[in-house]
Amino acid sequence: MRLLFAGTPAVALPALDALLDSRHEVVAVLTRPDARAGRGRTLTPSPVKERALEAGIEVLTPATLRDPEAQARIAAIAPDAAPVVAYGNLVPPAVLGLPRHGWVNLHFSVLPAWRGAAPVQHAIIAGDEVTGASTFLLEAGLDTGPVLGTLTETIRPLDTSGDLLGRLAEAGSGLLVKTLDALEEGILTPVPQPADGVSLAPRLTTEDARVRWQHPAMAVDRRVRGCTPAPGAWTTLPDGARLGLGPVRLAPEVTDLAPGAVRVGRGEVLVGTGTHAVRLGEVRPAGKRAMAAADWARGARLDEGTVLGRDDRAGHAATAGARGPEAGA
Repeated sequence: MRLLFAGTPAVALPALDALLDSRHEVVAVLTRPDARAGRGRTLTPSPVKERALEAGIEVLTPATLRDPEAQARIAAIAPDAAPVVAYGNLVPPAVLGLPRHGWVNLHFSVLPAWRGAAPVQHAIIAGDEVTGASTFLLEAGLDTGPVLGTLTETIRPLDTSGDLLGRLAEAGSGLLVKTLDALEEGILTPVPQPADGVSLAPRLTTEDARVRWQHPAMAVDRRVRGCTPAPGAWTTLPDGARLGLGPVRLAPEVTDLAPGAVRVGRGEVLVGTGTHAVRLGEVRPAGKRAMAAADWARGARLDEGTVLGRDDRAGHAATAGARGPEAGA
């Protein structure tokens, strides 16, 4: 089949590579426009654009698919199917019907669970034990289209969202190729999503990544892992400065620390939660590189009785496993 591949970040590269190695022909790539990045804020192409240019493939970078010129170009390309992986832009109704077999989206959850922009992060934060990936046909609703294929993946106890997303991107690339093969052969019947079991995974904000030490240790652990590497978990120091947090380790034997209270020991930094303590891993002080928590604590010369996150708002909506609406493809 002639394919128009739509994707933007690095997580889409395994799928693009798999399609380039498949029996199908990727005739063009659709990706987000170059964006400013880095300290110099220079215009930088997306990872998908860079890979497509290396492969000598035509690249389309419209700011919106409502652009008549973009729509006309897609129609002229006449793709049989348009596989989508983390494209990051809405596909309007006028464009949905252009590929003969539709827009085939690879989504990193087992639909209808975790519809939205951050399914992997929310699965970890919610404490799910199993997640997966789905291929489905895009339609006007948010991740509501009929499902073409699924796979499952165990969430490991120490998984960050980056770890899990990496595994799903690799496994999902194979699922996407098999889905397109089956569509071409006419042996695949789309299955409508059930009405039960729907959950939403909105994009995580910086505020969502704030650690609430009054929450149970398990919830703190899951939130930090779910927000690693992005948007990055954090807390505040007594002076109000932010302290970035890498994954923590549970310390169930330590139950005498109040939420947010810090205890610096030999080679470790413990922080109290609503249940028992956790051991900090890497931390990132404002304006500095990441470092081991014990090294940071030695340099910071913390006072006895230091409490992290004193300015937390106890009733804030960013609770462990919070769910809400999100729009976008």
